[in-house]
Amino acid sequence: MEMLSRVMEFYYNPFLLSDMEKALHRIVAAVNKREKIVIYGHHDLDSITAISLLLLVLNYVKADVEYFIPDDEKKGLNEDVVENHIKFLGASLIITVGCGTSFSSEVELCKKFGIDLIITDYHKSNSLPSTIIVNPNKIKCTYPCKDLCGVGVVYKLVQALSVYYNMKYVNKYLDLVMLGTIFKSSKIVNENKSIVDMGIQQLKNTNNYGLKALIKVYKVMNINRESINKLIFDITPALNVTKYINNAKIAVELFTTSDNDRAEQIAKYFKNQTRVMHIYL
Repeated sequence: MEMLSRVMEFYYNPFLLSDMEKALHRIVAAVNKREKIVIYGHHDLDSITAISLLLLVLNYVKADVEYFIPDDEKKGLNEDVVENHIKFLGASLIITVGCGTSFSSEVELCKKFGIDLIITDYHKSNSLPSTIIVNPNKIKCTYPCKDLCGVGVVYKLVQALSVYYNMKYVNKYLDLVMLGTIFKSSKIVNENKSIVDMGIQQLKNTNNYGLKALIKVYKVMNINRESINKLIFDITPALNVTKYINNAKIAVELFTTSDNDRAEQIAKYFKNQTRVMHIYL
């Protein structure tokens, strides 16, 4: 309980989100049994930071985990992806991040293949039969903050995991959460404000090699809301153009690498991509 009080000092209890305990228990079971977990997202910065955050944390607890981003602009989970891609990864559990909840046929297909599904999302939605949905805007969910974006909801899942695994330093990931939140959220209020304010402070002393590289390569002199908005403006064109769809996967590598030289190489690549796009787009 002491750990929970530290985690919750500036945030709402993650277990106020409906289905959070179910999500936690299913993930822990997958970790303990060495089941394959696949994180499923898409190519905007909110989803990329959410994928990266969950990948870092699940790798920390020694999960057998991969991620999947489709090679097109389709945002949601679809039957073709389940049948022709994720199935062949050997997944027992899919965790979606910010991809919506309109997956009724996909849910049935997952059941057919013996794949469980955890949906983390923020769009207004109803429940799906026998599906774990962690979403503050799900009907009948009484979670106090309704303004979380995809990475914000994933951070609540990470907080729950931190309680179970006694992880003392999950606030070190707030710089990533802050980046996705500023990109996605129109309302920086309530819990989002805590995420942004504390994330900016964390970024000043970040231990994330990718974020360090972006700060260096883009010459961010003073870390504040204005400079972060500019950084997001600079890097997102390379993520949002269909021609460069695989850049989303490169961005996940940027935020999860433990190789400083590789991080700088990727940051320079994005800067060059941005320069080219400003000329030709």
